[in-house]
Amino acid sequence: MITPDYVRTMARYNRWQNGSLYSAAGTVSEAARREGRGAFFGSIHGTLSHLFWGDSIWFSRFADWPKPSGGIKDSPAFRPDWAQLSAERETLDAAIIAWADALDPDWLTHDLVWFSGALGRELRRPRALLVVHFFNHQTHHRGQVHAMLTAAGAKPDDTDLMIMPGQ
Repeated sequence: MITPDYVRTMARYNRWQNGSLYSAAGTVSEAARREGRGAFFGSIHGTLSHLFWGDSIWFSRFADWPKPSGGIKDSPAFRPDWAQLSAERETLDAAIIAWADALDPDWLTHDLVWFSGALGRELRRPRALLVVHFFNHQTHHRGQVHAMLTAAGAKPDDTDLMIMPGQ
């Protein structure tokens, strides 16, 4: 389904896009970042916090990282401080790249079994599918943030994968 090269490319795309969004979000006020804008997780900050929580929960499953506290409903407030969220996002993105760079192709060929708090039951799915979901989930919510930032007057970078620096 996917290869380690795909995972490495998407990990770098994740870092590039997060850098763009966080830079753009840094140009608007705290009030603008927290303003409810009709997105599923409410605000720019809430959506970015949810993404941080979501990435953390997946990596607690993919790489035995510590499981984040709370559930999906708590995720918009997972990192309430903007400076902390921004700093930890950079650290997390670097760790995702390090994980991708060391990924054994065989790891992708097996299933992952975990308990889904959202569904309230144990699930088993192919790891390759879950990695694709992981990156797709990021792209989905970053698109929401991009739209909210644009509406707030900020100017995030383009999102096209083929123009990613280093390609």
